[in-house]
Amino acid sequence: MPTLKLLVVEDDLACLELMTEVFTSLKAEVRAVGKSEKAAAMVNQEKFDGIFLDLEMPTLSGFDLARLIRKSSWNKSTPIVIVTGSDERKTMQDAFAIGATFFIQKPVDRQKLSVLFRTVSGGMLENRRKYTRVPMQADVSCTVGSRTVRGVSWNLSMGGMQVEVGDLKAKDTVRLSFQLPPSGAAIEADGVVVWANENRQGVQFMRVSEQSQQSIRQFMTEVENMDR
Repeated sequence: MPTLKLLVVEDDLACLELMTEVFTSLKAEVRAVGKSEKAAAMVNQEKFDGIFLDLEMPTLSGFDLARLIRKSSWNKSTPIVIVTGSDERKTMQDAFAIGATFFIQKPVDRQKLSVLFRTVSGGMLENRRKYTRVPMQADVSCTVGSRTVRGVSWNLSMGGMQVEVGDLKAKDTVRLSFQLPPSGAAIEADGVVVWANENRQGVQFMRVSEQSQQSIRQFMTEVENMDR
C-alpha cells in the first residue's frame, strides 16, 4: 500500500507521541505538531492524505483549525479525524458540521489507533487518487455541443485530466473520449473545463461510468507501482 502522509495535531505530548509511534509503525509518514497555530500554517503549505486533530487546544481550537483546513487550497478535501475526550453528541455533530470525516474518542491506545488507521486508510488513498495526477499521453476527442475537437492528454487523476485541445474555453461542458495506455481501455467521461490557457486546459470529471472509474483506478495504481 502506498505511504500515507499524515498531519497529527495534539497538545498532549504523551498522546502525540503514541499516535506518531503507532502510525509510523503502520508505514505512514507522520508530521507531529503540538501547537495548532503551527498546524494552521502547514495546511496552507503542503498536502496531506489525512489530518488527525484534537479539539481541545489552547489559542486556536480544533474547531477553528478545522474551519481553516476546509478553506485551504491544499487540504480543503483532506479527510479530518477528530480526536477528543468529549462524549457529548453535540460535540460530534458540530465536528461533522465543520467538515470532519471520522471521530475517535479519548483515551486512545495502540489497538484503537491501529483499528482506526486500517479503517480510514482506504478512504484516504481514494481521496488522494482523486486529486493526485499521473502522467499520461494519449489522443483525446472532445465533443463540445455539436462540434468535436481533438488533442492530447498530459496527465490524469480520478477527478479529471489536463489536456491540450484546440478551441476549448473555461466553463465549456465537454464529452471526453480516450484510451488508457497500454491496455487500450476505452474511457468516456462528461466534464467541465475549469481552467484554460493558450496551450493547455484542465477538465474536471462530472460523470464517469463505474467501469471507466475502475479502469482509471487500475491505470493509476500501475503507474504508482512503477514509480516506487
